[in-house]
Amino acid sequence: MRGVRSVMTPVPFSVLDLAILNANDDVHSALAATLELARVADGLGYRRFWVAEHHNGESIASTSPPVLLGAIGAATTSIRIGSGGVMLPNHVPYVVAEQFALLDGLYPDRVDLGVGRAPGTDPFTAAALRRDQSRQAVDDFPSDVIELLGFFGDVREFHDPDTLKRLRVAPESETHPRVWMLGSSRYGAELAGKLGLPYAFANHFGMASDPRAAADHYRKHFEPSPLLAEPYLMMSASAVTAESREAAQRLSLPAKVMMHQIRLGRVTKVMSPEDAAVYRERVVDREVFEASPGIQYAGTAEVVLSGLEALAAETGADEIMLAGTIYDPADRVRMLRELAALRAPVPEGARDEREPVAA
Repeated sequence: MRGVRSVMTPVPFSVLDLAILNANDDVHSALAATLELARVADGLGYRRFWVAEHHNGESIASTSPPVLLGAIGAATTSIRIGSGGVMLPNHVPYVVAEQFALLDGLYPDRVDLGVGRAPGTDPFTAAALRRDQSRQAVDDFPSDVIELLGFFGDVREFHDPDTLKRLRVAPESETHPRVWMLGSSRYGAELAGKLGLPYAFANHFGMASDPRAAADHYRKHFEPSPLLAEPYLMMSASAVTAESREAAQRLSLPAKVMMHQIRLGRVTKVMSPEDAAVYRERVVDREVFEASPGIQYAGTAEVVLSGLEALAAETGADEIMLAGTIYDPADRVRMLRELAALRAPVPEGARDEREPVAA
């Protein structure tokens, strides 16, 4: 039965990174930290390493996933690499398909293309990215996704065969990037289901969302496709580990500050835990600050792992993706090592079975 798994086979863990800039970082050091985190995740057996698309911000260096993924692929050997995600309304589908087909040529059968419909930025920057404001990019999202699938050989009844014959995103290839649907609402869950795509639910946003409802909605609407015979759900979660609950809560404060700043529309580089504590004491709208989402799972590695496994059990997730704004890259690396040390290795065959495959 889907969603029921052997206790002997742990759910694969993956990593989402934003290449955040802390108060002492420049872009070069932030990206170097991302590459090191990818190397560590690769060596520890994490399933995939994704980067997100964000624009015109002071705290995030990940503006172009395909460019960053080129470097991550070169720094790793076997971990799957991908976008979590490319904000498709910002781009022409053909260009995105070309970029990820090229990545697949460099790193065959290792590339994921996660797509979302949010802008990943403010309206002013979104207008600069899209230029042509006559095109309702968000409204075109479903058809853009279908267009993208066709470029990768996933031909549906909606495609124009003549167009696909004339437009080639890469010379002949035996593999293609695997397209994922990303979302934080039932809209994404339903579209992923109807198109028969694997679905990654952005639970790490920490909003008033219901991950179980999103998971059920996705499975309810799932229709088998050339890509996927059964539903495949990845659930994200923000996490940080430390030697005690109090220490972990201290490390999670910068994330809470960042979310509060996002609400106010003035985001700075990520603060240190010490500066975040001062910010918390000085903030005027204390109730708004405390209501801002922070890191969802903060505690010892054992407590965090228990919470993540409970999330997987509750939602029937096939995979968990770790996220979270953590000031010191060394703490992020340490967390990956601590969680990996507590988990039984995922058998190679079981890992393959859990990967989205063609029907």
